Amino acid sequence: MKQLLSTFFCFAVLITASAQSEKYAGAMQKNFGALASAKSPAEMLDVSNAFERIANAEKNQWLPFYYASLTKVWYAFMLNDPKQYDQVADQCDSLVAKAENLEKSNSEISLLKAMIATLRMVVDPMSRYMQYGTMLNKFIEESKQLDPSNPRPYMWQAQNVSKTPTQFGGGCENAKPIFEKSLELFKTFKPKSPMYPDWGKEQTEKAYQECK
Repeated sequence: MKQLLSTFFCFAVLITASAQSEKYAGAMQKNFGALASAKSPAEMLDVSNAFERIANAEKNQWLPFYYASLTKVWYAFMLNDPKQYDQVADQCDSLVAKAENLEKSNSEISLLKAMIATLRMVVDPMSRYMQYGTMLNKFIEESKQLDPSNPRPYMWQAQNVSKTPTQFGGGCENAKPIFEKSLELFKTFKPKSPMYPDWGKEQTEKAYQECK
């Protein structure tokens, strides 16, 4: 009888875990759909908030915290109001810290930290470059080292170089080979799972064509 009850309990636990996993995957896929159709800052913020709700419900999953922070960065840039960037960056930092607490030494998380540093830097590039420009470059290099096959750190580096004045080593001529490296890596990059980050190819192609 005890063995029967033990078997039934284990079976019930497996069924519950499977249902929770399907619920999590379903919620993530639904929000990926909303992300693909988000065209305004308000819609992007809704997507970010939805990812955060998933993260708070699935506290052992790093990806919802990652996407909540990532989409909040995108929301800020869509908003195009530097006066609000520091406040948004604070929220992004809190979310990415929760992701990193669950997933150590991850290339995508390091890149996200570089993106948040960019957000802070562009509030006042002249006075903030030394602090946040240094931080940005540090996290980009860290992202490359953690996953040499990841095209996104090269993408982000190239975009920043293209927007940096030529007298400081920037401009399109200096950015083009970095864009090309990113595009080469996009040809072979394979995400580790269906929900793993796999964004940026179209953005890179567009930015590269604008530089050409």
